[in-house]
Amino acid sequence: MRALVQRVVRASVHCSGQERKIGRGLVIFLGVGSEDLDSDARKLAEKCAQLRIFSNKDGKFDLSLLDIKGEALIVSQFTLYGDCRKGRRPDFSGAMAPQQAEPLYERFVENLRSLGVRTETGEFGAHMEVDLINDGPVTLWIDTVGKE
Repeated sequence: MRALVQRVVRASVHCSGQERKIGRGLVIFLGVGSEDLDSDARKLAEKCAQLRIFSNKDGKFDLSLLDIKGEALIVSQFTLYGDCRKGRRPDFSGAMAPQQAEPLYERFVENLRSLGVRTETGEFGAHMEVDLINDGPVTLWIDTVGKE
């Protein structure tokens, strides 16, 4: 699994005529790869919840999403698996097929919620408009491939 994680002041996603919003926390753009397992969804959710990227009183990255009681907005994004090394059109063959990817996406969401994170989501596979105010800016790439 791949996550592009952005620390935000606030964020929202608009899809299917609805708006879902969060306050201070993380926007997590989540891609599911063709080799991903349930264990990847669990590990990545734990990593996102416990990642110390919020500043303490001294300005040092020392606090996690759990520590600040922050919120998360999760947006499915298969394009994180776009390979642009050849040609001019991205190759998305590294992304898992939507029918298999959606349950893993949902497990990631469930895992994050089970850790106590208030979570909003976009709509899997839908066209969405995402608004966010990046705090810092702080943006990180997390990939479960080859990680323990």
